[in-house]
Amino acid sequence: MNYAIIFYTLGFVIDFSAAFMLPPFIVALIYKESDSKYFILCFVICALMGLILGRIKPKNKKFYAKEGYIMVALSWIIISLIGALPFYMSGYIPSYIDALFETISGFTTTGATILTDVEALSHGMLFWRSFTHWIGGMGVLVFILAILPLAGGENMYIMKAESPGPSVGKLVPKLRKTAFYLYAIYFLMTFIEFILLIICKMPVFDAICTAMGTAGTGGFGIKNNSIAGYTTQAQVVITIFMFLFGINFSFYFLIIMRKFKDALKMTEVQCYFGIFAVVSLIIALNTNNGNFVSSLHNATFTVSSIMTTTGFSTVDFNNWSELSRTLIVIIMFFGACAGSTGGGIKISRLILYVKSISKELSSLVHPRSVKVINYDGKTVEKNVLSSVNVFLITYCLIFILSLIIVSIDNFDLITTFTAVAATFNNIGPGLELVGPSGNFAMFSPLSKIVLIFDMLAGRLEIFPLILLFTPSVWKKQ
Repeated sequence: MNYAIIFYTLGFVIDFSAAFMLPPFIVALIYKESDSKYFILCFVICALMGLILGRIKPKNKKFYAKEGYIMVALSWIIISLIGALPFYMSGYIPSYIDALFETISGFTTTGATILTDVEALSHGMLFWRSFTHWIGGMGVLVFILAILPLAGGENMYIMKAESPGPSVGKLVPKLRKTAFYLYAIYFLMTFIEFILLIICKMPVFDAICTAMGTAGTGGFGIKNNSIAGYTTQAQVVITIFMFLFGINFSFYFLIIMRKFKDALKMTEVQCYFGIFAVVSLIIALNTNNGNFVSSLHNATFTVSSIMTTTGFSTVDFNNWSELSRTLIVIIMFFGACAGSTGGGIKISRLILYVKSISKELSSLVHPRSVKVINYDGKTVEKNVLSSVNVFLITYCLIFILSLIIVSIDNFDLITTFTAVAATFNNIGPGLELVGPSGNFAMFSPLSKIVLIFDMLAGRLEIFPLILLFTPSVWKKQ
């Protein structure tokens, strides 16, 4: 383990954490709020810490897979510990565990909240909540790579650890350019949504926070009724952009490069569109109360919100029929595309699971046949399939263990099950007590810690976080 490069990198991460405090500080100043002092205090503390760590330059700047994964896991934990300070110091969230829950929910783009009255927060704090979504959506380390590459090709280990999905590849030969293009697309789409929301008569501050929450597929609303109070036109814009941010960003890169055929042939994107359309139509028909257009509007918004793991809401889907609620829970696990800002198991993995089942059935019927699994015209290697299968096994084990621990609080099964599902898949709202009109405040500190772990594990694709607790990883070589 190259400890020196890890500390050196963490110094940059803390420096960026300091820089992240400046936008909410400016917002607080604009609205003449006293909360500005908490952001500037955190800025000073982080800047000093980062400066100290950054001055210790390692002799060996090479790092490999385990260093990359450890860097990512530690970075996310550190920025969360720092990010919770403004909530805690200001007194808006008097419990540090609750403040940490809220912050990690923001950075992991989960959107689960312990707040009962969101509108009681100052503009600076509301902006900070939404800003954590935007920061975490594409990834903190990916952002740093776009600006300050650390050590050549080995940066791919960082990008793999932080990017959602079973595999990550370079869009262009140089990784720094890949990270730059990803963030350029991310920023441009956020800006376009912001402009469209302004056109739809949403207040500027609301439009900024909503655009950042949509871009990161996070779902922190700045109103107690989430998105329900805005115009239908604004809700349609949000529906479209939630869906768009759930698509693999490689799709947009191919479009920009005018490789339209390659983009349209992406199996994952095709399935993503299909699942969205079918589930939306079924729920619209199932919830139709005489106004199909209204039902279709609410269905498409909710399906887009849950499937992309955003968590915004226009209606309390907790009151829908069992069929619709069941479909909502199912797509909680499906999630969005790999390489998007969404969470969940990912459509690409589901496709590989279905293809693996088909291959196994074919082998039973024709034992001597040799069949390979193809994905987008390429043969899927055995190590990729093995990785995908191990992910599912680990996912199930963590889910079951989390469910058992959270059930100690003795809430009903639907509340407990969907609370774990909503945090582990980075969605936000679940059903019953943690539905769109509820929150996570009633859980015990132990359950909140478990759910915090689930949010981080879900965002980081499980393994980087688990490696922190693996003794052999920490042995110095």
